[in-house]
Amino acid sequence: MTPRPLTIIGGSLVLPTGAPRPGALRCTEGRIVALGDVAPEAGDEVLDAKGALVAPGLVDLGVFAIDKPAFHFGGITRAALMPDQGPPLDHPARVRFAAQSGKPDMWVHPLAAATRALEGRELAELALMREAGAKAVATGRRWIADSGVMHRLMSYCAMLGLVLVTHAEDAGLAGHAVATAGEMATRLGLPSAPAEAEALAVARDLALAELTGCRLHFRQVTTSAALELVRTAKARGVRVTAGVTPAHFMLSDLELAEFRTFCRLSPPLRSDADRLAVIAAVADGTIDVIASGHDPRGAEDKRLPFADAEPGMAGAETLLPLTLTLVRDGHIDLARAFALLAGNPASLLGVQAGRLEVGLEADLALVEPERPWIVDRSKMAATAGNTPFDRRPVEGRVTALFKGGNRIA
Repeated sequence: MTPRPLTIIGGSLVLPTGAPRPGALRCTEGRIVALGDVAPEAGDEVLDAKGALVAPGLVDLGVFAIDKPAFHFGGITRAALMPDQGPPLDHPARVRFAAQSGKPDMWVHPLAAATRALEGRELAELALMREAGAKAVATGRRWIADSGVMHRLMSYCAMLGLVLVTHAEDAGLAGHAVATAGEMATRLGLPSAPAEAEALAVARDLALAELTGCRLHFRQVTTSAALELVRTAKARGVRVTAGVTPAHFMLSDLELAEFRTFCRLSPPLRSDADRLAVIAAVADGTIDVIASGHDPRGAEDKRLPFADAEPGMAGAETLLPLTLTLVRDGHIDLARAFALLAGNPASLLGVQAGRLEVGLEADLALVEPERPWIVDRSKMAATAGNTPFDRRPVEGRVTALFKGGNRIA
């Protein structure tokens, strides 16, 4: 349904550069048509933002479930769905179905499985899945160990103009580890792997990306050594980007005390030195995307011994407020925060959204950045409240959300 023209007044516009500035925004037929000193026209729906930020809707790059209530609460208008589904997104029909699954109040952008059944051996039909609606290709939760397969995959993605989203953890070294090797893992007696498992995977994939010209995106880079590899690769022109979730700049492996399975993540939580390295990488531009990694897990997956629990966290509802902590602490500004949360992931997916710019989709969020609330897993909108941030006070709340100019929350 074509929405009625909408003009939002009385807000502060979060533009791609600079500090938010007072202004209005007008959208018609689902797209932004004017910004700044704008007056409503006859027949417009007029919404007074009452001083709130007028920001782009978030683009969540790499979720494991479509969880609309959680996404709407968190200000997410677009979600890139990882191929780790049941069955995997390794066939055009499955990709096409996933691409339609968000309608009418959510954009779902499926990521095509890189290999059949995500087994890391035989390439899937990437070109057909691109035609079916896949916005990128992903290796899923696993690292592809066979360098020959990875080389062919990157060559194919480069030819098709598709970004490759990869998991960075050398499986031969990581094995069945559930924690990062160090004092905490030793004290708890948990199966662990050295942090270097990430750097080894990153180094191999960077070399192949440089060889093939593939656009490579590491979904999560969480260690200082791997971040330095990405930083130097960018400096020499490799087409690489990196992401992270809030858990890895907010938490360290000290959170594993008392075997808290809500802190069982993949990759696992790192040392505090690595956590600080992630913050520095967000600040200096090495990290391009902050995503929720949304993966709601029920009691049957989490109420288990730590080593047997499934990894993952429900992250959609806390993505924005936790990222805003980096703004309040002076590491980044608001423009950079929304580039990490919306503009950059939209660019990687090749969608015309993620920024307040004339001509782009009117996916919008009204945000009160200083509004306080307490994370409570028992009250979360997600299908499961497996958050490591339970009972944490945060600031930043979405008060209205629009998809293509239609209000959805």
